[in-house]
Amino acid sequence: MPAARALKLWKGKLPNRPPADLARELYEAENKGKAEPSGSQDMIGLVYPGINRLDYDFKVHGGVFPSHIETLNSARHARWLERVLHLLPIEPRPDGYSPLGIKNLEPKWVARLGQSGRDCFDAIRQMDVDALGMSLNETMLCWEKLLPHVVAHPLIKLDLKAILKVYQKHFPGAMFSGCGGGYLLVASKEQVPGALQVTVRATNK
Repeated sequence: MPAARALKLWKGKLPNRPPADLARELYEAENKGKAEPSGSQDMIGLVYPGINRLDYDFKVHGGVFPSHIETLNSARHARWLERVLHLLPIEPRPDGYSPLGIKNLEPKWVARLGQSGRDCFDAIRQMDVDALGMSLNETMLCWEKLLPHVVAHPLIKLDLKAILKVYQKHFPGAMFSGCGGGYLLVASKEQVPGALQVTVRATNK
């Protein structure tokens, strides 16, 4: 896991170096020797302050690192997001799981997924929890269309679709933190039973 790797690599404290350099260093350490390396977004989320929207382009860095990062680095937005984003532990990915067994990489759904990210960022900028929830729901819809094994796979025993549907029905929106479950992110002004609070590091007032 990138977080555990970062703790080991930097002894629990981020070095005082440009975040782009730290993200690359962590990416190399996390993916060394892996046939299917994880994406750089996890590393960027750990080392960049604030809320960040990432643009990827295959022509830039081979699509491994973003071509552009838009940052919202204010304490006001960070505290708001901490209040309305709730983290529910679901289940770790099972051994041997991969989300890449079925790929339906249709351009229209790729475009919709990209737009859902922009909508999410705009919702946070405007501090609109309903719009944030809608963007989370849209993201999950796109993931399921593009990579069906994200939410349904022979090795996954939990009914992730049913869990997601319940939370999307009772709250403004919800999505899984990644492929195969992991955590459920729920957008809500109200407390979500059993949820953990997220912490957003912002360096500007």
